[in-house]
Amino acid sequence: MQRVGWICGTALALGLGLMAGCSSTRHRASSAAALPAPTVEPGLDSNAERLARAHAHYSAGFIYDLNEESEAALQEYCLAAQQDPENQELLLKVSDRCLRNKQPEKALEVLRAAAARPDASSLILAQLGLVYYQLGKYDQAALADHQAIARGPKSLAGYQNLFLTYLQDKKSGDALKVLDEAARQHQVGAEFLVGVAELYGQYVLQAPSQKDKVAPRQLAVLKRAGQLHPTSPEVRLRLADGLNSAGAPDAAVPLYLELLQELPDAPFLRERLHAKLATIYLRANDNPHAIEQLEAFIHDDPDNPQAYFYLGRLCYEQNKPAQAAGYFSKAIVLRPDYEEAYYDLALAQLGANSTSDALATLDQARRKFPPTFQMELWTGLAYTRQKAWREALNHFTAAELIARTTDPSRLTDEFYFELGAAYERSGNLGQAEEYFEKCLKLTPNFASALNYLGYMWAEHGTKLEQARDLIEKAVKQEPKNPAYLDSLGWVLFKLKHPRQALTYVLKAVELTPEPDPTLMDHLGDIYNALGQSEKARNAWRKSLSLETNDEVRKKLDTAEHH
Repeated sequence: MQRVGWICGTALALGLGLMAGCSSTRHRASSAAALPAPTVEPGLDSNAERLARAHAHYSAGFIYDLNEESEAALQEYCLAAQQDPENQELLLKVSDRCLRNKQPEKALEVLRAAAARPDASSLILAQLGLVYYQLGKYDQAALADHQAIARGPKSLAGYQNLFLTYLQDKKSGDALKVLDEAARQHQVGAEFLVGVAELYGQYVLQAPSQKDKVAPRQLAVLKRAGQLHPTSPEVRLRLADGLNSAGAPDAAVPLYLELLQELPDAPFLRERLHAKLATIYLRANDNPHAIEQLEAFIHDDPDNPQAYFYLGRLCYEQNKPAQAAGYFSKAIVLRPDYEEAYYDLALAQLGANSTSDALATLDQARRKFPPTFQMELWTGLAYTRQKAWREALNHFTAAELIARTTDPSRLTDEFYFELGAAYERSGNLGQAEEYFEKCLKLTPNFASALNYLGYMWAEHGTKLEQARDLIEKAVKQEPKNPAYLDSLGWVLFKLKHPRQALTYVLKAVELTPEPDPTLMDHLGDIYNALGQSEKARNAWRKSLSLETNDEVRKKLDTAEHH
């Protein structure tokens, strides 16, 4: 019979149980030795004497705890437990404290007599199994756990300890059989089933190759637990976590949302729930809901830089660069050493056309951190926005050097494209051609690079047949891209095929949402070559109305004087 009543005497009447120490008491007890020994009246039976001695030892342990003499206190608690082997609660607490203090031998002394009793409970036997496990005596641990399961098949402790024992003893197949046996139990509660599912999860971590085999079993147990509609918030949270980790996040989301509604006064738990929901939504590419959860997270925890950082990235992905920049700025204010946030802030500022702000952010990063590929790349991009080609090339070249020595995989087709474009705009056509060809070597069907290099050659009247071939490949990929159609028309014009050129340029004009001065200039040149002078003049006039250009003005003046 379980007997715990006397524990509620002197010590627990003060609201204290087995303690690891108490440094906050107002008055320290003078000495455990000052506690008077219990008076045992003559004639009391031996059982009463044992209980009195147990009470005395427990009270002495309590006084030692007040004096922060933890080792002496534990010794007294062990003596109390040995005097009252029927007191299951005391035995479990004392043995657990022994284990926490890394004294499994003492725990074994506490439990041995109680576990040998014919009426020993499954919890006592499971605790004995845990003690043997910590002592490295796996055969004895397994025997105790088997006895615990036989004594209480609907208690999880025996299964859990036996599972861990088999794993430690490298018997993974036996460990899985233990979980399957636990999963077959009927008329068990949701907490039991959730615990079994968590053990399946531990098994997968230890044997990832078995995931496909084990995950369906884990999910089946979790679904059974859900059908029991547990009311405990702790069990429901564990259930939701299990569903989420077992590959059923859609089933976890309603549980997380319900807990958010039901626990308005638990800020730390709410933060955790918002973070879990945000992660699920991010993995599902559901950015609006992810943003909603992260905003709720920072409402509860406004000083979390990571949340602002992820909000910034989500807003940037949703093409809201100004809002993204605001979030990245907050992340940096809260955590000035958050290096990645500086680069993302600069990129967002470029997206919001705040080039000067982006350069200021990158200068700030340069003063705090060693040069990095991102730092140099974004600085180069910022200077291209200002058409400061020399400065842009200096930073692009620095980025290339850093990548070559630290991470060559960063030298992508897009990087070489940007470098080639910067060289072309600076007038260095040889270097531009070299980098565009590097880009196309990595990605032969990179349409923008095909078009850019082809147009560059056409514009300067070189390698016209090669230029036509490149541009035709780009048009084949994007037949309604007006820039590519204009390039194809222009190279045909340069190849002395103005009538074919006219077809493509007129189609480009039709597909361009707003009039483009370069496109109208090309159209004027083509009409002029076809002898359609009035149409040529009208096209050049339109070009000049959109952008001042001395070369176009000269062509128009010449045409009007003939």
